[in-house]
Amino acid sequence: MAYKLGAQEREHDVSETASLEKERQVEHGLTEEKRKYLRAGLSSEDADFLLDMPLKQQSKIFHKVDRRVVPMLALLYLIAHLDRANIGNAKIEGIEAEIGMAGTDYNVAVSIFFVSYILFETPSNVILGKFKRPSVYIGSITCAWGLVMTGCGFVQNFSMLCLCRFLIGLFEAGFFPGSMWLLTQWYPPNKTGLRMSYFYFSSAASGAFSGLLAAGITKMDGLGGQSGWRWIFIMEGIVSVVIGASCFFLLPDSPTLSGKWLKPDEQRFLNLIHQATRGSARDQLVEPGQKKRTVKWSTIKQVLTDKHLYLQALVYMSNSVPNYALKFTMPQIIKNMGFTSTSAQLLTAPPYFMGAFSAIGFSFLSDRFSWRLPFILGPQSLLLIAYPILFAYAARIASNVGLCYAMVIIACMGVYPIIPGTNSWTINNLAGAEKRNMGTGWFITLGNCGGIVGSYIFLESEKPKYPTGFGSSLAFACSGIAAALTVEYLYYRHNKKYENITEEEAHETYGSAVLEKMGDRSPLFKYHL
Repeated sequence: MAYKLGAQEREHDVSETASLEKERQVEHGLTEEKRKYLRAGLSSEDADFLLDMPLKQQSKIFHKVDRRVVPMLALLYLIAHLDRANIGNAKIEGIEAEIGMAGTDYNVAVSIFFVSYILFETPSNVILGKFKRPSVYIGSITCAWGLVMTGCGFVQNFSMLCLCRFLIGLFEAGFFPGSMWLLTQWYPPNKTGLRMSYFYFSSAASGAFSGLLAAGITKMDGLGGQSGWRWIFIMEGIVSVVIGASCFFLLPDSPTLSGKWLKPDEQRFLNLIHQATRGSARDQLVEPGQKKRTVKWSTIKQVLTDKHLYLQALVYMSNSVPNYALKFTMPQIIKNMGFTSTSAQLLTAPPYFMGAFSAIGFSFLSDRFSWRLPFILGPQSLLLIAYPILFAYAARIASNVGLCYAMVIIACMGVYPIIPGTNSWTINNLAGAEKRNMGTGWFITLGNCGGIVGSYIFLESEKPKYPTGFGSSLAFACSGIAAALTVEYLYYRHNKKYENITEEEAHETYGSAVLEKMGDRSPLFKYHL
């Protein structure tokens, strides 16, 4: 009994000591939240500024940013996907016959876009870093691809079409990784998922608008002696040029360069929250063009040897393969159901709209619960339902229109939420501005290789059953599920291994310089699940 009483007294003493220590920390302003800000390199004054900012005021600031940054980027993303995928609408309007395409020429024309797109994504982010105003760079490349898209309306042969597609990929390559980087300058990790989902809402909406616009624009068939499919390229290209030019005036660059729509305290808050959540003592917020950036070989090595990035890229490809394959082929699949070209264009809209709302819904829940995995696996599970049924009934698609059309809708609801989830999951777990910038470009480059695969799996010679198309899409969905589960395990294992290590112990064991180089492999880094 005496032993038990002694143990209880010791436990009470320890508990009382811990309580007194916590009270002393609070008394001196050293709350856990403030300690976190100090470890990130903020001064005591800056940390107090963040802690004293009411949550209601913080929410107002982010909503103000939402109204300025997100709509413009989402609109740009919409026209980017509209321009890369409208070749599918042109296909059922007669482009192949008019310029002499045959066999797999259509698949080649679709895939050539991704060759330049993939090659120039990472270099483009390096170029973006040289610009003081990202809006100038993004606006310029948008105008460039819009001009080339307009030129697609005047191609006379297959070679000219391939050249135009290659150039569109080259100019579009800089937009997505650049816009991802721009979002990280405005939002902390726990607020990126929902904002990224607006991009994919735009991507899905672009598919819907593509069909609606194509159905309307093709009514211009014969005007000026041009075919309807030519007017699709010309009109949509002109719209891209106009929207690209508006970037110079409407797309915000950074909190520091925001102008009068942000008050000084609001600018300070956004800059400090960026440093607190994405920086460290030696990784301060640097504006594009503020100083010359040099590429460090150590960072390149970290990126190229990061197994997490390759697994996340596989999750990305579990979207990009079925997504692009469906986007480029959906008008033809619906036409195979027995509809006319105009009706098929119009009937592409509902599946894309459902995909858009699915992306928003899953991303909202992901941010709400601060957990990515369930809201990636959920959509992928929808693909496991849709593609086997489409494969089974595709040969008799004209006799099973309702079922197959419903499965096309479910497939769209499955593909569009995946990339917003995996993008925010990846970006939030790359420590340091240099690795985040380069790692984002590399991860997206790998993921977009799925676009090349998706361009070739739906073969004209296999219609209407498309065994290669539906089978490959199902296989990539399964591999994406396996990769996502593996990433979650690796992140959880790291967090569990180092959950009890203190900052003092880590510095004593490894040293400050080594910890800095370790980045997201540091025992002090906690992965966002």
